[in-house]
Amino acid sequence: MTGGTNARTDAELAAHLAECAGKILLEVRQSGMFEGKALGKAGDQTANQFLVHALRQQRPDDGLLSEESKDTMERLDKSRVWIVDPVDGTREYGEERSDWAVHVGLAIDGVAEIGAVALPGLDGGIVLRTDAPIDLPAAAERPRLVVSRTRPAAEAVAVAEKLGGELVGMGSAGAKAMAIVLGNAEIYLHSGGQFEWDSCAPVAVARAHGLHCSRIDGSPMVYNRQDTYLPDLLICRPELAETVLEAVRELSDAA
Repeated sequence: MTGGTNARTDAELAAHLAECAGKILLEVRQSGMFEGKALGKAGDQTANQFLVHALRQQRPDDGLLSEESKDTMERLDKSRVWIVDPVDGTREYGEERSDWAVHVGLAIDGVAEIGAVALPGLDGGIVLRTDAPIDLPAAAERPRLVVSRTRPAAEAVAVAEKLGGELVGMGSAGAKAMAIVLGNAEIYLHSGGQFEWDSCAPVAVARAHGLHCSRIDGSPMVYNRQDTYLPDLLICRPELAETVLEAVRELSDAA
């Protein structure tokens, strides 16, 4: 692309930074200098430094929110805010698993509009992005729900039972959300607590692929708020959305 790095569109920038951060993280892991929690910490710090410096250089007028940087309220006055998670699934990264991700998202007026999710741990690495959606594979007859491999949310377990679905344990939020895009599952229902950086880029990418994205009560996901806690979300095939939301409502009413 001519015109230098500043000529990149927002989506191109998000994808480029996610891919580069993923390569950096693989190099840190392959260095052999760290393992376990120390590896996770080193990866978080290194990737965050790269992403923060790059975004401040490439988009100096935009706001920025990163899991690994001290939050400042000046972002609240911005229409455009980059929301990043340098390593989503630090535990999986430190354990040298493949189900971790890099999130680079851009919220515009509170909506996750643009972004990229890199999955560097997969063979050859994959970057899924808002400006280059892929065709969704056919859905399985029996819905598959991606859940935490260590602490699956009670609502997801109950919905799976109600729908006759199958639970698929997986690591990071980004890996789970992209499993829906890649056709490895149909539903990602989470109610165990998250933050804006856990879902901004995945939601942007999922929306670009025509998937349903909302809170588990059906309300929209809203970003760049003073309180960055976003306790729940639903990403699923659009044809399953109302069925899942109704199941959650019924479970809530019965509780």
